[in-house]
Amino acid sequence: MKSLVIAEKPSVAADLAKALGKIPKKGDHYENDEYVISYALGHLVELEMPEDIDKKKYGFWRLETLPIIPEKFGLKPIEDSKERFNALKKLLARKDLDQVINACDAGREGELIFAYLYQLTKSKLPVKRAWMQTMTTGGILEAFKNLRDGARMHGLEDAARCRSESDWLIGINGTRALTKRMFGSRAGNVASVGRVQTPTL
Repeated sequence: MKSLVIAEKPSVAADLAKALGKIPKKGDHYENDEYVISYALGHLVELEMPEDIDKKKYGFWRLETLPIIPEKFGLKPIEDSKERFNALKKLLARKDLDQVINACDAGREGELIFAYLYQLTKSKLPVKRAWMQTMTTGGILEAFKNLRDGARMHGLEDAARCRSESDWLIGINGTRALTKRMFGSRAGNVASVGRVQTPTL
């Protein structure tokens, strides 16, 4: 059985393939008897927008529908990178894999990129984490020698989800409320509100 390794970007996948034993390229991924190495393109999955939840209710911006607070946040592939999402979904469904290794960047965002992808593809593969502090060959080999259990990373993943969902709640509701208050029904004008952007500006 093989391990599927998912890096955050193509250049990292190439570095991993080189460090883990000059693994040859096969189509758009790298593969040998032990590893299948592929990559995301940063975020491939995003939270559903209000109109994805209920087009009739939220398709038009109205003050009376605010605040929009989903019971559960749904996910969808990002339109521009749907092809890459589908390629990874296909790899995750392979029958010759016994685990998937999250090799996205070490940090909150890398955790979220992988978590959203894993959730939306409905993968059931056991998860390991390659936590690379440095992208040298030594750093990569060290991380793969000491793979962490995916469950150990849930705290960081929860923090990332919390950031993503709070951005959504404040951005969507604030932008719609302020836009309607300032511009009414005049088309084309948007007063953008953000959790970080607004207090900073």
